Amino acid sequence: MATQQTSSGRNRSSRTTPVPGSRKIVNKELPAFTRQLGAMLSAGMPIISCLNALEEQTDNKNFKPVIGQLRSSLEGGMSFSDSLRQFPSVFDYLYCNMIGGGEKSGELAETISRLASFLEASAKLRRKVKSAMMYPVIVLCMSVIIAVGLIVFVVPVFGDMFADFDEALPAPTQFLLDASDVLRSNGWIVLILVAALVAAFRWWKSQPSGAYIWDGFMLRLPVFGQLNRYVVAARFARMLSQMTRSGVPILNALQIVSGSTGNLVAGRIVEQAGSVVEKGEPLSSALLNQNVYPISMVRMLQAGEKTGSINEMMDSIADYYEDEVDNMLTGLTSLLEPILMAFLGLIIGGLVISMFLPIFRMGAVVGGG
Repeated sequence: MATQQTSSGRNRSSRTTPVPGSRKIVNKELPAFTRQLGAMLSAGMPIISCLNALEEQTDNKNFKPVIGQLRSSLEGGMSFSDSLRQFPSVFDYLYCNMIGGGEKSGELAETISRLASFLEASAKLRRKVKSAMMYPVIVLCMSVIIAVGLIVFVVPVFGDMFADFDEALPAPTQFLLDASDVLRSNGWIVLILVAALVAAFRWWKSQPSGAYIWDGFMLRLPVFGQLNRYVVAARFARMLSQMTRSGVPILNALQIVSGSTGNLVAGRIVEQAGSVVEKGEPLSSALLNQNVYPISMVRMLQAGEKTGSINEMMDSIADYYEDEVDNMLTGLTSLLEPILMAFLGLIIGGLVISMFLPIFRMGAVVGGG
């Protein structure tokens, strides 16, 4: 009978349920849900009562049934971590294993509070990066839209003016006229080709080999590569600290973190480090001689291992690199603004000058006629 119950519980926990809008839930709802759950548990409320209250107060129509199912699963005798595993698109491997470690150590409330701090720090870091990248993306998109608008609607007007010229037009002007003809007569074909290239790139990046190559490229970019390495270092340190504090063994923690760094190249290094640690070597030695995690991070970790304060050192590492990311983003934003404005001026100015070149030479053309 006990065997049947165990098997039934395992089967129930192995079922997964797709959740619509899971990305929005993870980015916006999950940090607040985790923080509130941790606060309620710390205040002495039973977990089922906590989930009932959170289900009633949430406004997200996709997240509400998820919380209700968690409550129902707990009432049916399932552990909280197994209940969470029913919704992997909302509660990832890292989240579920930290909760599982908290259940085993008897410090579920403290673990959930630490998990909330980690999610909030990750969301804050993600917002900073997204906000800093939004401005250049908008400027580049505006440049493309304005350039295409000029080529399609303005250049043909000049083309009619130059139609009776007997001399060959300057190469930049002729190029714009040809581009205008292509876009006006075969615009849909060009649009389809661009869409096909974007779709092909996204498919390639969704493949394991393509994603690994792309992640490696992102780490090697000038300036932005260093920014990505700092983000990876901060995320790695924060995750590892929270997991070990929650009672997850170091080898299991490294395995989980390797799939949650947000970069496949960085994750593979952590996975290889786990194999070295399993042989009795310190983690800092396993992270030496690689080109992803900053050497200063490794040295700080090494100091923490010598003093027996790894968790505290990992928190310091995460704080340090999050500050470095913030400083780099501030500097990049102030630097990119004039560069992008100059780029926009160069594109628009280049188009205008190219169209006026024949007019500048009009006297010579007319005289030659």
